[in-house]
Amino acid sequence: MSIYQFNFKNIDGKDVSFKNFEGKVVLIVNTASNCGLTYHYKGLEGLYQEYKDAGLEIIGFPCNQFGKQEPGTADEIKNFCESNYGVSFELSEKIEVNGSNAHPAFKYLKSELKGKLNDSIKWNFTKFLIDRNGVPFKRFSATVEPEEIKPFIDELI
Repeated sequence: MSIYQFNFKNIDGKDVSFKNFEGKVVLIVNTASNCGLTYHYKGLEGLYQEYKDAGLEIIGFPCNQFGKQEPGTADEIKNFCESNYGVSFELSEKIEVNGSNAHPAFKYLKSELKGKLNDSIKWNFTKFLIDRNGVPFKRFSATVEPEEIKPFIDELI
């Protein structure tokens, strides 16, 4: 199994297959616009700019499950990310990451890379690094700064 078996809708409502990212290192992050960690968008965009030409893709998955910190519409989320943080990496439509309605890709990621206590995602900005073969490589908690992921990206790039 790999991430390539899944699809998602981007922030503009278009279907995207993870197969589009074959051969690339992918960082998948559940995001929120009204969180104390929202500033991670800046670090994520920095990583994207630094590594995109080497084969890194970042996909932000807005989620409103933690403190209702992503209440906006797709347009509001997109505009917020672009105007406040210059986000140019891929964003998905708003999804759920836990529970029975969790996006299938997140169900898969959580089953492959469990958290400290269980597989559920604890908060916004949990990060999953995927290798060039679509295999989940490492999970990072919400409090891990994007810059701290560089050594692991370097290992996979």
